[in-house]
Amino acid sequence: MKTQDEIEQEEDASPRRLQDLAEMAGVSIATVSRALRNSPLVSDRTKVKIRKLARDSRYEGRTMGMATGASTSPLLSMVVPSPQGRDRRISDPFLLELIGGLADAGQEKGCDIMLSHVMPSDSSSISKLELPSHSEGLIFLGQSTLHTHLNKLVKKSVPFVVWGAMQDDQLYCSVGSDNLQGGQRATDHLIRLGRKKIVFLGNIDAPESALRFQGYQRALHKAGIPLDPALIRPADFHFESGAEAVETLLEAGIKPDGVFAASDLIAMGAVRALTQRNIRIPDDVSIVGYDDIRMASYTSPALTTVRQDVSRAGRRLIDKLLRIREGDQVRSELLPTDLIVRESCGA
Repeated sequence: MKTQDEIEQEEDASPRRLQDLAEMAGVSIATVSRALRNSPLVSDRTKVKIRKLARDSRYEGRTMGMATGASTSPLLSMVVPSPQGRDRRISDPFLLELIGGLADAGQEKGCDIMLSHVMPSDSSSISKLELPSHSEGLIFLGQSTLHTHLNKLVKKSVPFVVWGAMQDDQLYCSVGSDNLQGGQRATDHLIRLGRKKIVFLGNIDAPESALRFQGYQRALHKAGIPLDPALIRPADFHFESGAEAVETLLEAGIKPDGVFAASDLIAMGAVRALTQRNIRIPDDVSIVGYDDIRMASYTSPALTTVRQDVSRAGRRLIDKLLRIREGDQVRSELLPTDLIVRESCGA
C-alpha cells in the first residue's frame, strides 16, 4: 500500500497543462487540444490514447466530457504587463473597456475569460511565465517594453496573443489599432484648424505612444512645420501625469495653441491644467486625445479624440487565440481608427 507521501508526490507530478500531455503522447499541443475536444481532425486511435493519458494522469485542464464528447468552454487568461518604474493601473478606463470588449467577445465565442494576477514586468518574469492552471491561452493587454521577451515566449509553445503595436521583427501574433495613422490624423486635424504650436504629450518609449508620436511628426513634416523638442513632453497614461506635463510647460513660458495627447486621460489632465490658468479651450488651445473612452464625451468641453474599437479588438484577439490553439498559422492585424470631433476642437 502506498504511503500518503507517495500519493502526494504522484499528485504533484501529475500533468497540469496541455504541454505535459503533448510530451507524454509524443504529439503537438494542437493535437492534444483537438483530441480533448473531439475534433474530427484527429484520428480515433489518437483520441483514445490522449484521453486515456488525461484520465490516468488526472489532467487538470479543461476538457470536454470525455465520456460523452460534449465540449466545455475554454478558459482564456488576460495578462497585464507592468512597465518597470511606471504605474500600470487595472482601473485605467481604456483598459477596463478593452477587458469588457474581450468579455463580450468571449461570451459570443463560448469562452470563459479570467484576469490573471500575474503582472510580468521584466525578462525574468516573462521567461518563467506559464499557463495558469486550467487556462488554455493567454491574452497580453499591451506589450509595455517586453517585445523581445514575448518573442522568446513563442519558443515555449505557450498559446498567446497580444493587444498592441506591430513590431518589425515580431514572432508572435498581435492585434492593435493603426497608431501611426491615428497620430497623424489627430495632428492633421489640429493643423487644419490653424494650429502651429502643437504639443505632444506621451511616453515615446512605449510602442503604441511611439507610433502615435511618429504620426505626429509625419503630419508636422507634411505641413512644413518644424519639430520643436520643447513641445514634446513625457506623460504616463493617467490624468495627473497629463496635468503635470502641461503645468511644467506653462511654467517654462511656453504657450501652445494645440495639444495632441497619447491618451484621453492625459488629455483630460491637460484640460484641467489649462483651464486653471484661465486658458480657453478651444478658443486659445485645441486638444485631441486618444482612445475615446466613455467619459470623453461627458467632459467639459467634450473631448475630440481618436477612437479605438475595443469590441472589434476583443473579437479578433479571441478568434486568433482560439485558432492558435488549433495549430493554425495566424497573422497580426492592424485595426483602423476614427477621429471623433467634439468641443475641445470647436465642434
